[in-house]
Amino acid sequence: MDDESAQVAAAIAGELRLMDPEVRASRALARELLDPEFVEVGASGRRYGYEQLLAELPDKPGASKDGPRYDPSGMTGVLLAPGLVQVTFEARLGDRRSRHSSLWRRRDGQSDWRMYYHQATVVPPGVDPVPPATAP
Repeated sequence: MDDESAQVAAAIAGELRLMDPEVRASRALARELLDPEFVEVGASGRRYGYEQLLAELPDKPGASKDGPRYDPSGMTGVLLAPGLVQVTFEARLGDRRSRHSSLWRRRDGQSDWRMYYHQATVVPPGVDPVPPATAP
């Protein structure tokens, strides 16, 4: 695996971990995946900072092993610059569909990838899913 593919794979792995109910329910585990300068614009339209999201994440949907779980599809990533990857995908949580875009970064001298920015948009009923990306 080349360096670009490895960076994209690391960001996608982090994205998938953040959808794991065990990680969502644990502030300590989620803290390992979020950048201290993290910002999110949620599907609700609310804006969250690092501390606010960590405080609320265990109570959000998808944080319970017995409740609905995120079901991602069409997840892809692109290296925007060394140490900066954009991940996009669509997800279902129960009956709700949403489209997501995240920026993952790895700071100089660090080996771990952290989510720096995330935005989600609810997909209204009747809108077709995004077709899978095709190679050029």
